[in-house]
Amino acid sequence: MTSVDVTVRGAGIFGLSVAWACVLRGATVRVVDPYGPAAGSSGGLVGALAPHVPENWNEKKAFQLDSLLMAGAYWAQIEAVGGVSAGYGRTGRLQPVADEAALALAQVRGRGAQELWQGRAVWQLVRVRDAGEFAPESPSGWLIHDTLTARMAPRRAAAALVAALTAHGVEIVETAEDMGAVVWATGWRGLEDLSEHLGRPVGGGVKGQSAHFRFDASEAAQVFVGGLHIIPHADGTVAIGSTSEREFDDPSSVDAQCETLIARAYAALPVLAGAEVIGRWAGVRPRARSRAPLLGAWPGRDGHFVANGGFKIGFGMAPKVGEVMADLVLDGIDTIPSGFGFEACFKR
Repeated sequence: MTSVDVTVRGAGIFGLSVAWACVLRGATVRVVDPYGPAAGSSGGLVGALAPHVPENWNEKKAFQLDSLLMAGAYWAQIEAVGGVSAGYGRTGRLQPVADEAALALAQVRGRGAQELWQGRAVWQLVRVRDAGEFAPESPSGWLIHDTLTARMAPRRAAAALVAALTAHGVEIVETAEDMGAVVWATGWRGLEDLSEHLGRPVGGGVKGQSAHFRFDASEAAQVFVGGLHIIPHADGTVAIGSTSEREFDDPSSVDAQCETLIARAYAALPVLAGAEVIGRWAGVRPRARSRAPLLGAWPGRDGHFVANGGFKIGFGMAPKVGEVMADLVLDGIDTIPSGFGFEACFKR
């Protein structure tokens, strides 16, 4: 490739999605990552694409809703081009309801979903006895069932994007000089470097640990109980996660906190008892100070842009992130919510 319109630095989910959106607009793109695709937190196990609750609506929730609703067609196109499955499925989610107060709140949120989710998904109450064996117990006897939540296998999704980009002639290399516009999607270390460059903190990393079991519940809804995600995947595994660790010495070490997750999963879903643990993972996710993705032009550095801070919602946000970053980088059109910019980080 002798001429490049866009250099994307970072081959995690944001970098690959920005590259894909730019390619679809006809741009020539090169992706550069010294560690290879999905080497950081995008190579994890969990893959829960879960919405914010349908209340107190704001730009971040609306953006995420758009992205989640885009996801089915988005991943289908990528799979068709590259021939690799992302493991995507909009299988929904179950959450226990603790008591009468929580039941009343769930009903209010159900009405909010009717108004806000465009009639394309529901937030409803179902009886535990009607939810099947892959369902948690609930003190009230009721579960929240939403049909917007989806799952994907992060490593497979990254591989699907790589295959689709390669089919379009995109190079994914370890080193290369900057050419054209430059998009920095370099994860938690990139946020630390950016903070140093700007002389102001804009974000950093939060470590997470997760695990997965050999257990086939591929058509079941995922479960969210007590902050724990339990996600059945299409390949006959169930992923669980994750911890949130602000302080850590080793970004990639797995320790007793992961074993606690496994014990909690067994307790939450007795049907998993005895399921073989086939993998454990630890990594650091990029988190912007604003708690929203950090998107936009790099302040004071012409022709350079930032797409970072996906944290726990990066895969769910990726389709829309790619779209708005391509608008900005290729056409100079800024449709990024104000809460996703640098000013939102500086205010905190």
